[in-house]
Amino acid sequence: MPGPLLATLKGERQPRPPIWLMRQAGRYLPEYRALRAEKGGFLELVYDSAAAAEITLQPIRRFGFDGAILFADILIVPHAMGQGLAFTAGEGPQLSPTLLEVDLDHFTPAPARFDPVYETVRRTRAQLGPEVTMLGFAGSPWTVATYMIAGEGAKDQGPARLLAYRDPARMQAIIDAIIAVTVTYLSGQIEAGAEAVQLFDSWAGSLAPDEFERWVIAPNAAITAAVKARHPEVPVIGFPKGAGAKLPAYARETGVDAVGLDETLDPAWAHASLPEGMPVQGNLDPLLLEAGGPALAARARAIIAAFAGRPHVFNLGHGIGQHTPIAHVEALLGVVRG
Repeated sequence: MPGPLLATLKGERQPRPPIWLMRQAGRYLPEYRALRAEKGGFLELVYDSAAAAEITLQPIRRFGFDGAILFADILIVPHAMGQGLAFTAGEGPQLSPTLLEVDLDHFTPAPARFDPVYETVRRTRAQLGPEVTMLGFAGSPWTVATYMIAGEGAKDQGPARLLAYRDPARMQAIIDAIIAVTVTYLSGQIEAGAEAVQLFDSWAGSLAPDEFERWVIAPNAAITAAVKARHPEVPVIGFPKGAGAKLPAYARETGVDAVGLDETLDPAWAHASLPEGMPVQGNLDPLLLEAGGPALAARARAIIAAFAGRPHVFNLGHGIGQHTPIAHVEALLGVVRG
């Protein structure tokens, strides 16, 4: 019998929505901060399979979430493609050289960088009960490309958007290369024990409608089809943050099994607009979870009520903030679980 999260992603409504939170393993947890202080930098933690498995398990032990999300980063894909990657305190990730400076063939692929991530999945799955779903993930090609092109997070993703307009053939080559590596990466996670996978398109909201079709919908459809060909039983969650009114087209055209909703979307609109019976995930504002109080409980109940007519995984509209009080997470769990 699958756990409640996996059953929901496969289209079964539950008496109460299962819950996990994006970035549930991270800096808001004192046990995470202690381990990071002991082990060193973020990338070192990701590539230390024993430490990464421990971090993945920390929120399961503390809160009993229905899903364990792999502790890794979307930029492991460009690192495995051969681009340099460093996480600088206070500045975030830095990729070098950028694809504004060199072409893809400048990089020497390093697929062995995926191996410790697969080992993290194996170690974590071995320590989870059967009722907890092991979730893998990757960044979607557009979002990954924005970092590879600019070398860092860029306001409005301007460098990538300019390249896509000026040289769409080159952008297509970059996207296609990311697609191929991502399919390999997700398939490896599944073979190691991931029972569902999520595609994070964190910067999908910066694109005009026709660009969204080309750089978000088409690449996610290609990845989903390839993963499904290898692993037809494994659900794929698509999370195009900022998609807004383009979300129904994404849901229809990508082939994903479930869609994640960010906090800007009206749940009632989403329920009315998405394909009937399609599982949804979301969409509490992470800042409301940080704020807490009566508004948190009221909003959580409203989201649950809006999606009562379809399979629903309770989650945030994006990642949990590092300053979120643990008591607020416990209060949210109390509401979701009745």
